[in-house]
Amino acid sequence: MSSPDTNPNSLFAKREPIFPRRVKGAFRNMKWWIMAVTLGIYYVTPWLRWDRGPSLPDQAVLIDIANRRFFFLMIEIWPHEFYFVAGLLIMAGLGLFLFTSAAGRVWCGYACPQTVWTDLFILVERWVEGDRNARLRLHRSAWTGEKVRKTAVKWTAWLLIAMATGGAWVFYFTDAPTLAVNLVTGQAHFVAYMTILVLTATTFFFGGFFREQICIYACPWPRIQAAMIDEDTLTINYRHWRGEPRGHLQKGVVADGLGDCIDCMACVNVCPMGIDIRDGQQMACITCGLCIDACNDVMDRIGKPRDLIGYMALTDEVAEQTGTEPKSVWKHVFRARTIMYTTLWAGVGIGLVVALFLRSDVDLNVTPVRNPTFVTLSDGSIRNTYDLRILNKLGNDAVFRISLTSEADLRISLEGTQELTVNVAANAQQTQRVYVVAAPGADAALADRTDLRLWVEEVGGTSRIHHDTIFNGKGD
Repeated sequence: MSSPDTNPNSLFAKREPIFPRRVKGAFRNMKWWIMAVTLGIYYVTPWLRWDRGPSLPDQAVLIDIANRRFFFLMIEIWPHEFYFVAGLLIMAGLGLFLFTSAAGRVWCGYACPQTVWTDLFILVERWVEGDRNARLRLHRSAWTGEKVRKTAVKWTAWLLIAMATGGAWVFYFTDAPTLAVNLVTGQAHFVAYMTILVLTATTFFFGGFFREQICIYACPWPRIQAAMIDEDTLTINYRHWRGEPRGHLQKGVVADGLGDCIDCMACVNVCPMGIDIRDGQQMACITCGLCIDACNDVMDRIGKPRDLIGYMALTDEVAEQTGTEPKSVWKHVFRARTIMYTTLWAGVGIGLVVALFLRSDVDLNVTPVRNPTFVTLSDGSIRNTYDLRILNKLGNDAVFRISLTSEADLRISLEGTQELTVNVAANAQQTQRVYVVAAPGADAALADRTDLRLWVEEVGGTSRIHHDTIFNGKGD
């Protein structure tokens, strides 16, 4: 993977580029499918439409920072509902713990953006420069016209992919068709261009030049995963008791005492991290399974049993060495730790779904005016003032009636109108000042504090919400 630096005082080794060989097999096919699905979702999603009515955007997935809202199909999340986003992040973390505990770094090997885009960049590199040996020769050769041409074609393709990556990201934050036109005509906001530039640069360099270094040095997950893995975790291992001692296979020669491994280096040559899985578990291994495909292909050709390299747990290793029956896959997957993670993950998900269906289409916030806490009117009445902030999430303009309930005799009125109703535009918030008055000598006027409940109800509709507060009296 690397060679020692020429400086004897250096603590680091100079990076040697890794050129993985092309391989076919079940894991490679699965990686192709995952790449196609994840990239398709990423690039296509901003262009999907969803009809929400005339007053709301019709982009299916939109992070509308300007209006402080997040849209996902029929779901609309407001700033005060950020707990939904927090819940999804918690579910993502628990899901990562669950999959790592069950099958090692499957996220890193199959679905991590760094892995997906690196796979795509390697595919382009292979199309332009050829397979492993051809790329190695080109890398070690002098700068000729052919090398310049192939490098320019490769870098151009990488740059186009990186630009599409940055461009797709900004489309999630505003109307995609409108932004696309503005970007081409130079009318888009400076932030959009800068975001695309930064994401283009990071994708280009991370996927093209810093591939395995991002996974080993920049990403914290290789170090965290050790806490998620135990002896029952299924991960990629080399069956050394079956493969050792290794030796090269010679035509027409029967070698006694050798294991199944013929030391062909196929598992090393296909590894995108440049490691040798036969050396045991390593932090750099992303468990992508390509070494399994390569080794199985070799085993098929020399007539040996498959899975010299394969997914297995440490307990399976001990069982196979002693000749006992290893645990079934399901016993590895469904055990105390994974069941706990699954339960927590499902609990958070169910809680979010329940909260989503229980939330109201109207949100009410009541702020009592405390300077002063009450006012004594000319007739001796006691008046309290409240600011009501009404958020209309109905998707259409609505009229709301404001009322109160209390055990005490209290009257309510609205500033600026003789009516007890207020008009609120669709998907907008409006503040209305409300006065609550207790008659002279009434219990509420004489008491220190009186409980009351303010109601906001849609006129002609079903939406209704309340907020509990207090009425401050003279306290005589």
